[in-house]
Amino acid sequence: MPVHQYVCFVITSTRTTAQEMTAALGIEPDETAVRASRSTVPPLPAHHRWKIVCRRTGLRVDEQVACVLDRLRPHTGRLAALAGQLDRQEGPGSAVLQVVRRFHSDNHEPGADLPEEPEGPNLFGWHLDSDVLEFLTTTGAEVDIDEYDMTGDPHGD
Repeated sequence: MPVHQYVCFVITSTRTTAQEMTAALGIEPDETAVRASRSTVPPLPAHHRWKIVCRRTGLRVDEQVACVLDRLRPHTGRLAALAGQLDRQEGPGSAVLQVVRRFHSDNHEPGADLPEEPEGPNLFGWHLDSDVLEFLTTTGAEVDIDEYDMTGDPHGD
């Protein structure tokens, strides 16, 4: 069963823009986003997102996590300070380590946006070691794991 996955570390805020986060952290993000409110009654604020992402194929989740954290560790103090400030201002959950996995059937015809991994490594087993857990604790980050069964959709739509 092919698995397509990525890992990202995300800082989210309703008040602080991604540009302000970049200035506070001293590291350029791989991606930024602004999501408008889904609710107009009552109106909710937009969410600004700052992300460091690993989308390299053929790596287990823990290997993708290592790629992301290797880039972030030199900035741990600033990440912890910003996440702590945002948590105090907006409530907990500003920093998140996110894992997104999509499972496809064996007879899946890969689309242009999904790389084929015919005889690749086993991507089903992974773990978070004590160094990762210490980083997450220091930065106050939560872990969010999203897994999607795409076996009923041969094109992954």
